[in-house]
Amino acid sequence: MNILKAIIGVSALTTLSRITGLAREVVTARVFGAGAMNDAFEVAFQLPNMMRRLFAEGAFAQAFVPLLSEYKGQRGEAATHQLINRVATLQLLALICVSVIGMIAAPVLVTIFASGFKQSPGKYELTVNLLTYMFPYLIFISLTALAGGVMNVWRKFAIPAFTPVLLNVCMIGASLWLAPHFEQPIYALAVGVLAGGVAQLAVQLWPLRKLGMFPKLDFHFRDEGVKRILKSMAPAILGVSVAQFSMLINTNYAAFFGDGYVSWLKKADRLMELPTALLGVAIGAVILPALGTLRNEKRNREYGELLDWGMRFALLATLPAMAVMVVLAAPMVNVLFQRGAFTANDVLQTAPVVAAYAVGIVALVWIKILAPAFYAQQDTATPVKIAIRVLIVTQLLNAAFIWLLIENVFPEYKTWRHAALALSTSLGAVLNAWWLFRGLRARGLYVPQPRFSRYAARLIVAAAFATALIVFASPAVEWWLRADMLPRGLLLAALFALGGFGYLGALYCFGFRLRDLKRMETPGAEALAA
Repeated sequence: MNILKAIIGVSALTTLSRITGLAREVVTARVFGAGAMNDAFEVAFQLPNMMRRLFAEGAFAQAFVPLLSEYKGQRGEAATHQLINRVATLQLLALICVSVIGMIAAPVLVTIFASGFKQSPGKYELTVNLLTYMFPYLIFISLTALAGGVMNVWRKFAIPAFTPVLLNVCMIGASLWLAPHFEQPIYALAVGVLAGGVAQLAVQLWPLRKLGMFPKLDFHFRDEGVKRILKSMAPAILGVSVAQFSMLINTNYAAFFGDGYVSWLKKADRLMELPTALLGVAIGAVILPALGTLRNEKRNREYGELLDWGMRFALLATLPAMAVMVVLAAPMVNVLFQRGAFTANDVLQTAPVVAAYAVGIVALVWIKILAPAFYAQQDTATPVKIAIRVLIVTQLLNAAFIWLLIENVFPEYKTWRHAALALSTSLGAVLNAWWLFRGLRARGLYVPQPRFSRYAARLIVAAAFATALIVFASPAVEWWLRADMLPRGLLLAALFALGGFGYLGALYCFGFRLRDLKRMETPGAEALAA
């Protein structure tokens, strides 16, 4: 399988997922706005999603996918199916236990992670109720991730990349058609989340059966493979927990800032996920199984070349995305969200957070390439150590930005404290990517190919040229807030096109051609067909 085609295929389906996700955010912004009610939902939805990172595509996938690739390549399909049965059974039991505990402990969890909500009457109680109803979503989405991991190992990337669309569709439907029938309309979103979780799992079952890998109950948990997965998951759980804990600290900060701050932070985060998911998730999903195959075959040179291809391709695509999101943050938020219950003030509060998050886009996508290089070596400990250091640095930056600078030196920017949280996260991502890169170089697993610096410099100059064109052509923020929807949308599309043509034109002048992407294919790419 051609690696570029595989990434484009996954990106196309991920694009569909992200477009429907963006539509979901547009609809929920119009229906629910960015006030106390939406704050409560965002926190309640974040907590089971945090657990999902442990039991689904986070720690679990990092341990499960490389071992499953090894079993498939070296032990045959019968042993592989047996491993899937035992892992799925253990995962199901663990998920049921965690979900029950989470539902019972909902008041404690909200007190720990959003204690500022107690300052607003009824907000804390609403968050507790929503969390109690939505915690079982963890069961469905985690089993969905297991099924997706199996299909990725079999190079069936389409359905796992498509399934998030179903969650978005269910939440959109709940917002538009169920919400009017609830005394508190936000409860309709909880129904949509649960329905989406069930739908995502349901569409994966038939493809698994066709592969002959449909899980069956098997309680032999002393299996060697199960033990290896649990052993690998232990440090990975710590690493993922560190990253999620950092996000929860930011949420708790925002909960104390007042009504709306959590929603503004989350809306910006979802916009940032659009480019990072389109590229980072797609490249990571395709490259991780290939890296596992190359590692098992001890093809270290191809291993490093495949990483280098991923880094170059990611830089090519993310630099213009970063530039656009920094300079067009306010117009993007304005065109996408300013309608219904989402006001002009919400736009002005969300835009600086989008710009701050955009600073870390390149680093975030690189992390999704560099970290799997450790996981493919079945080394989950090194990324954990790096994640702990990043957590410490990020929280020190939070303290410096919020308490030292904003509170004492620049109090006029007090309403932008949530943007400081986003900037700390972005700078932490840059450090994370740098430390991962250094770790791989120290092991000799990744050495940038010749002329990488020259390649990166051309991209930076091209992105700077495109940014200058956009800044020159874009009107002031006040125009965006006053103008009608049609001219706003048309102008934003025109600015995107201007920046895109400027970027590609500059690259063309530098001698870059699209066929160069094919030249960047590596001898390790055939591992995708293994």
